[in-house]
Amino acid sequence: MTRLASTTLESLPAEACIPAYDRNQPCGVVHLGTGAFHRAHQAAYFDALLERGESGWMICGASLRSSAVADQLNPQDGLFTVLVRDGGDEQIKIIGSVAQVCVARDDPAVLVAALAHANVALVTLTVTEKGYCLDPSSGTLKLDDPAIAADIDNIAAPSTAPGFLVAGLAARRKAGLAPFTVLSCDNLPENGKRTREAVVSLARQIDTELADWIAQEVAFPSSMVDRIVPATTPADIDNFESATGLRDEALVKTEPFSQWVVEDWFCNRRPPLEQVGVQMTDAVAAWEMAKLRLLNGAHSAIAYLGGLAGHRYVHQAMAAPGFAPLINALWDEAQATLEPIEGFDPARYREQLAKRFANSALGHLTHQIAMDGSQKLPQRWLATISRYRDLELGVPHALTRALAGWMHWQSGRGDNGAMHTVDDPLAKVTADALAQAGGDTGREVRNLLGIHAIFGDELPRDTPFVEQLVQDYTLIAQTSAAQAVAAFGQAAVRKG
Repeated sequence: MTRLASTTLESLPAEACIPAYDRNQPCGVVHLGTGAFHRAHQAAYFDALLERGESGWMICGASLRSSAVADQLNPQDGLFTVLVRDGGDEQIKIIGSVAQVCVARDDPAVLVAALAHANVALVTLTVTEKGYCLDPSSGTLKLDDPAIAADIDNIAAPSTAPGFLVAGLAARRKAGLAPFTVLSCDNLPENGKRTREAVVSLARQIDTELADWIAQEVAFPSSMVDRIVPATTPADIDNFESATGLRDEALVKTEPFSQWVVEDWFCNRRPPLEQVGVQMTDAVAAWEMAKLRLLNGAHSAIAYLGGLAGHRYVHQAMAAPGFAPLINALWDEAQATLEPIEGFDPARYREQLAKRFANSALGHLTHQIAMDGSQKLPQRWLATISRYRDLELGVPHALTRALAGWMHWQSGRGDNGAMHTVDDPLAKVTADALAQAGGDTGREVRNLLGIHAIFGDELPRDTPFVEQLVQDYTLIAQTSAAQAVAAFGQAAVRKG
């Protein structure tokens, strides 16, 4: 087996695009959470920037828990492949912007030192919604989280993303260095504001002067990221090796579409990302909301209802009876809650989404999207439902049926009786809520709605919404998710 590495690049096929810039240059970026999405998105943008001759923007990656990504990338000198797939077409791009990956769990001091390095001007994050240790309902830091409590007790050896940011900023302040900009790239509304909340709140538990310095000096711009990045399979890696003669354990696959909208607010050197297609703006929030409610909201509906119905991939669910009408109705409901955005065409965006969801070359797993639903629901669905109700537009039937699907997903059993893992930080809480209902569907719905960390106070008190939710949940229980979606589609056709 020959691994992809600096010394083996030249053996790749001629059509492969390989880095042409000097990779032996300083890291100006530290990235927390060097997973597949980062590699297919932010790392690709910085690779394009380096190809244009901009220097000092190599990335020092960090994994906060597992050594898996470091084991994949470090033996390959940080190099990895992005396969861009569209139908039968495939492009091979070798990304060179990642210099190395450190494992924070093994030696926290190494990551703190990287964050404190004078060359570092920007820290980016893709740690998923739960990585910020924020309450999904209120958006405040969970001070009772054991990992946060441990960071408060010993910030010199942190374990959470907020903890490492506080420790790195504290080290820079002590050394008299300017702070770095903190740029969240996760699917959170106002992700910059929420990251600031987590970091400043944690710092205030440790050192009030440090907290004040961070609040005054550190920039926390918001951003919106958009690219579908399915999980890489062993077959993908094997097929690449067969085709090229090189084994790439860090390979990622993605679609042609890619978008990054960044709030233009930096407190240190600013990478000229606009040169490589990044949209710099003063108004990210509206773009974030549109993407969360249209793309991510639809993805979650497909994940839970499609997963229950036995569809392994997104494109399979979209081809099944009723799914296209249901997703179109969900987009209608979500779009009704959005304010107009300059330069954003909702109809065109929806057309693009439909095409992207139908891309069979991606193999996007419904179960992958279904992970961590309790952390995603508030911004993907619940805020949309609340806004729809506030606008007195009635009950949003597509979103409500999707939510009923999520509730059934918590049982761990699909339409055909197949069992699945509920991969969620609140999986035990939702399982207990169902168990305590004694098989009564109405109580199951109300018990799940009573989980305050997910649903808060408002929606559980909305009688018309709750009645419709119970009706949809009961329909799935009495028939199946597949039949409930098909029935929705039939009703939409009759209504049309």
